[in-house]
Amino acid sequence: MTTLKVALIQQSCSNIREENMNKSAQMIRQAAASGARLVVLQELHASPYFCQVEAPPLFDLAESIPGPSTHFFGELAEELHVVIVTSLFERRAAGLYHNSAVVIEKDGSIAGTYRKMHIPDDPGFYEKFYFTPGDLGFTPIKTSVGTLGILVCWDQWYPEAARLMALAGADILIYPTAIGWDSADMPEEQQRQRDAWVTVQRGHAIANGLPLLAVNRVGFEASSQQDANGIQFWGSSFVAGPQGELVAQASENGEEILLVEIDGKNSEAVRRIWPFLRDRRIDAYGDLLKRFRD
Repeated sequence: MTTLKVALIQQSCSNIREENMNKSAQMIRQAAASGARLVVLQELHASPYFCQVEAPPLFDLAESIPGPSTHFFGELAEELHVVIVTSLFERRAAGLYHNSAVVIEKDGSIAGTYRKMHIPDDPGFYEKFYFTPGDLGFTPIKTSVGTLGILVCWDQWYPEAARLMALAGADILIYPTAIGWDSADMPEEQQRQRDAWVTVQRGHAIANGLPLLAVNRVGFEASSQQDANGIQFWGSSFVAGPQGELVAQASENGEEILLVEIDGKNSEAVRRIWPFLRDRRIDAYGDLLKRFRD
């Protein structure tokens, strides 16, 4: 991978799928017109973040791969000649669903799929009710713009996931995300959470000597069961370089197209001075396969 112009699409979402899809398409068009060759969308961008509640009718939001979303973005990718990382609620079979990211090649074809491996189950983030853990492993997806290490949201807290993508040859780490604050959290706690989110991902960039793209949704989304409660998604989409440096960051509360140029040669230079992969003690890491050392 040489110099690559990327675009992160940070947007709010309504209850109207067509409105969300058209907004994404309009922002992708703007990004492509500005020279972006890789465009990354946020997690589950076709709808509000429905996992705030456990409700069986919401499984109707799921779709197949290939299906409506991959067709929609496939046509757009081919028209604009860009690679698109999209996210959707995948219906694999009756009763079997995944939180999946799909990479669309610039000719409109599906370059590959990643199924979210780490599935949270916390107040307001009841994903285990909807999603089966991924079974495609930590396998980067090869495209015309480079080899993409796609991971999704909760995956971003796990250094093992980033490392396995790096060991498999990823050129970039990419995290479509839906994360925000509980409305009951105090401002100090909100700031700690957001800082931790940025810090841990910058750490993945450093530890693996890779650029990293994290794209988050923005805006307040009320719970469908209790309108007074909901999640304030904190935006803050960002690009970090292979030394963890913040190259660019979006606002906490506005829709944005974050455009950044990435120099793929930087990873080679950084890995020469910080040869973390060389000095790994793979002979001594067996206990990582245990849940906990009692």
